Amino acid sequence: MNKRIQQNVMIKGTKDGFMLHLDDSCSFSELLKELEVKLSANYQFQENDPSISVKVHTGNRYLDEQQEEKIKEVIHKKKKLFVDEMISNVLTKDEAKQWKDENQVTTVTKVIRSGQVFEVPGDLLLIGDVNPDGTVRAGGNIYIMGQLKGIAHAGYKGNNEAIIAASVMKPAQLRIAGQVNLSPDQYSKWGHDLECAFMDEEENIIIEKLQVLKKYRPNLNRLEGGL
Repeated sequence: MNKRIQQNVMIKGTKDGFMLHLDDSCSFSELLKELEVKLSANYQFQENDPSISVKVHTGNRYLDEQQEEKIKEVIHKKKKLFVDEMISNVLTKDEAKQWKDENQVTTVTKVIRSGQVFEVPGDLLLIGDVNPDGTVRAGGNIYIMGQLKGIAHAGYKGNNEAIIAASVMKPAQLRIAGQVNLSPDQYSKWGHDLECAFMDEEENIIIEKLQVLKKYRPNLNRLEGGL
């Protein structure tokens, strides 16, 4: 019975180039050797051939910068190949901390006064008011159990799915990701209860009653029912 040979390097074609799946259980030296052999056997280029994008998936193997460079060197020996992206299932300590910060809810009880700027990396639950000329910024969603009279900027790192909700909507300005919505006059004059702001498919900021939020953000299941 033939013994199946373990393949440490799998090559899969994509519409933009190809993906290299690198086994995460063999030694690094074995991996480099097989990578070089397979690329030499499968890819022979002519001078006028177009360049090909390569994505490298390393699975659960942690690679330091030196090991990443060695993999790139082997790929770049084939003149028409270039590494577009290195993908790993492993998070570094700094990446894990950043992910935790961006996915946690910061709860604070205070009034954001005129001229103050309050910022958090993830979601913000503010129990208090945002006064005129006060600003709150969040990498995620903003929930205000109080009056929003100043500026609220949700998803400031580019998250178009972020929302802004307030017990009383009287904003001077709403921002989501890179979009800005200047408040209608009636908001600053009267205020509207229990409303939320979100970005639609055309990247316009829409203000609606809080009850309709689940229709537009069905996967959002934190906090919105508590305002």
